[in-house]
This record gives sequence, C-alpha cells and structure tokens, in this order.
Amino acid sequence: MNEAFLYSTAGSRVKCTACSRYCIMKEGQTGFCGIRKNIGGKLFLLSYGRAEALAVDPIEKKPLYHYLPGGRVLSLSTSGCNWMCSFCQNYDISQRREIRGEYLSPDEVVNLAIKSGSDGISYTYNEPTIFAEYAHDIGIEAKKHGLFNTFVSNGYESAEAIPYLKEFLDATSIDFKGNGNDLFGRKYIGILSYSPVFDTLKRLKQAGIYIEITDLVVPVKGMGDNPEDARTLARWIRDNLGPDTPLHFIRFHPDYKMRDVPITAVEALERHYEIAKEEGLKFVYVGNVPGHPLENTYCPNCGNELIKRFGFQIMKYDITPDGRCPFCGEDMHIIRKRTLKSLRAKG
Repeated sequence: MNEAFLYSTAGSRVKCTACSRYCIMKEGQTGFCGIRKNIGGKLFLLSYGRAEALAVDPIEKKPLYHYLPGGRVLSLSTSGCNWMCSFCQNYDISQRREIRGEYLSPDEVVNLAIKSGSDGISYTYNEPTIFAEYAHDIGIEAKKHGLFNTFVSNGYESAEAIPYLKEFLDATSIDFKGNGNDLFGRKYIGILSYSPVFDTLKRLKQAGIYIEITDLVVPVKGMGDNPEDARTLARWIRDNLGPDTPLHFIRFHPDYKMRDVPITAVEALERHYEIAKEEGLKFVYVGNVPGHPLENTYCPNCGNELIKRFGFQIMKYDITPDGRCPFCGEDMHIIRKRTLKSLRAKG
C-alpha cells in the first residue's frame, strides 16, 4: 500500500477526494470503495501495486471506436468500486472488499505492456478512479515509453481528481447505466443522482481528455431502457460535449443480482440508436450484438460504410490518413495522433 494523494485532513479524520462520494473516515475506517483507509491520520491506497486482473484487449472492447482504432491495450484492474451495481459482470472484482492480486510495480506494468506489444494501458474492470494514484504512477511511466492511457470509468470522479488525472490520461470511456435515470441509479447502483457524472464530463472536456460515452440499456421497469431518457441523454451530449462525441448503446446480459432480468431486445437498442441520431449525434453504435450493422462506422454526410466491425475486430478500415471520409471528405473525428506501428517501435 502507498499513501494516497487525493485526500485532505481535519484533525484525525481524513476526507477522500478521489470520487464524488467524498468519504470522511475516522482512524481505522475504510471508504465505501473498500481500498482507501485512514491509518494514523493519513489516507492509504491499500490496493496500490496489487493487480487483480490483467489482459491484452483490442481498444474497441473498452469501447473506444474513434481513438486509435485497431490499437491494443494492456487492461488492468485492482479490487473494489465506488458503485454497487446489481448487474455488474465483474462483481467478483468490484464488489469484493478484500485486497488481492499479484504485486506489480508501475515499472513492471509498463514493461508487461511493452512486451505484450500493446500500444497503451487501459485501467478498467473495476472503477479506476478509486486507484487513481496507482494508475497515475503507471501512466506517467507509460508516457515516457510512448504508450497512451485510457480509463473505463463510471464518471464519478471528483473535481479534485481531474487535474491529477490530466497529468497522464489521454482518453476515457464514460459508462452510463440505464440511460442516466436517477431512480434506476438509486435502486440498482447505489447513487443518489447522476449529476456528478455530468459534472465530470464537463471537466474532462475542459481538460482536453478524449471522451466516448457508453450506455448500458437495462430492460427493467421502464427505468433502465426508457426511450425518453435516452433522448435526454443524447441531447445533453450534443449540447455539452458536441455532436461528434461517439455514443454506444450496450446490450445488457443478466448477471450478479439481476440474473432474472432478460437480455436487452435488439429492437430496443435500435430504437435508442434512432433517437440519438434524431437528436443530432453523428456517431452512434449498438454494442454486445456481434455482426449487427450498427457496430459499423458510417459517414454522417454521405452514408457510406467506412469501418466494418465484428465484435471487437475491425474487418474493413476505409478512412483517409487525415481522418476523413474518402468519398466526400467529411471529418470522421478519428483520433490517430501517431501510427500504431510507430508506437510499437518506440516500445
């Protein structure tokens, strides 16, 4: 474990400033996430250096479709979470209040990324904000070797966390659940409101961190799959992040405490897609339905299919070197700051 950076003190109590819960802990107490603890009047990250899960993934799995498409990332998690989603597919990692995992220093993680041929590192599987200091130290070292850094996050970061994350974070996928419906959030996630998520998105944009949005569409009692909630979310994204921001509607699969809830109907995902397009978003996707045509990227101007996918694999890539449609010249807002080949050469 290491002393945390994101906290303040008031006498013997500490206030964690990593996420919007702002847990206040007496001596010996641990925060909601289970991995940040007051020891001797200081806040310690108990899971620092403890990698609970490691895998090499396509960046499309995060999902990031417009940030270095075709890239490979070393995905890393610790344990714990600041949400308590009743449907979490990684619940054995996120909902466990036990510190486990192989010890890996930041240097060792970066060396693993390089040896695996990865182009970057993704902090994912559980909420990365709660182990921000570990991710930060890995990320700073990773950038020295030309590797990029991404978060897969619920967006519950605190205002204090964003400048700290900006030091190393290049891109993030912010994962809504249930269209951002507050009733759904209170019942199935354990949050009072999605307002902190919207605040985080504004701060991330201001910080210049690349953003894509995912929305897990959960078919439960009209709260997690309400089309009007999807419309409200799409409008907010358009007005605050811009119409070029990619939005992914993800199919729910029963898991954890919600194994009796049915899988999301493809028709519901398609309706969400139509709504987001009606509201002016240019790049909208359907996820967790391998082979569906709405996995693909189409030019918003001429309608031509430019990137064809099957699951997380790119089957066709027809974008100009400067990120435009080869048929009409429309800017496809594909982020390719460096070629993946040059990234690997640096490693």
